[in-house]
Amino acid sequence: MSKESSKWYSERLGCEVNVCRWGDMGTPVLLFPTAAGDSEEIERFLMVDALSDLLSQCRIKLYSCDSTAGMVLLGETNDSRTASRAQAQFDAFVYRELVPLIRNDCKDPAIEIVTAGASIGAFESLAAVCRHPDAFKLAICMSGTYDLLKFMEGEATREHYQNTPTRFLPDMPEGEHLAKLRTRQIVLTHGKGKWEDPENSWKVANVLGARGIPNRVVEWGEEWNHDWPTWRKMLPLYLDEYVK
Repeated sequence: MSKESSKWYSERLGCEVNVCRWGDMGTPVLLFPTAAGDSEEIERFLMVDALSDLLSQCRIKLYSCDSTAGMVLLGETNDSRTASRAQAQFDAFVYRELVPLIRNDCKDPAIEIVTAGASIGAFESLAAVCRHPDAFKLAICMSGTYDLLKFMEGEATREHYQNTPTRFLPDMPEGEHLAKLRTRQIVLTHGKGKWEDPENSWKVANVLGARGIPNRVVEWGEEWNHDWPTWRKMLPLYLDEYVK
């Protein structure tokens, strides 16, 4: 299984960013790190190994990038204005820089991307599909926290509202964007063990369902904690189901 790494200075982020890719062919899967993780976090925590069958079968190509927004969010100066601005910049980076890189790497300028993530990475996965359904077709969200204001100091800003699906979807007008989003799929899965908060998934499902956006909540048992062993079991299962 091949691995390639790229690094460049992003004007949108105002810093260097790293992107890694594993595999040679298949459906592109953008797997966001947890919290303030980097592009190789998923390899260190053995998620790449957990997906080795799908990679060796050329069913997926796996991508990951530095979580620059998470690094700000969990930093020392995480006031809501700064953190929300960092999230907006990260969203622009993903859509304007990372999506074109993935499409170029796949030699298909219109290929649709699967996105996935755990914890804060689940928020990024959900946000990517909800904000850009023209590029992302499926989100697999594991053990998610879906409103990041709980990690910030201060009140919600306009940018926070615009970045957060549970806030902007209820007010989204009918139109092309919402129509496209209704052709996408959101999978929300969580355990019931330590550090899990199942209500997070159900709150998102209620918002999505009210707007007619296809979604599915899958609840695992009390032995499944908010931790990598859980996510290493979950992600291969749902990718195997949805990626043909």
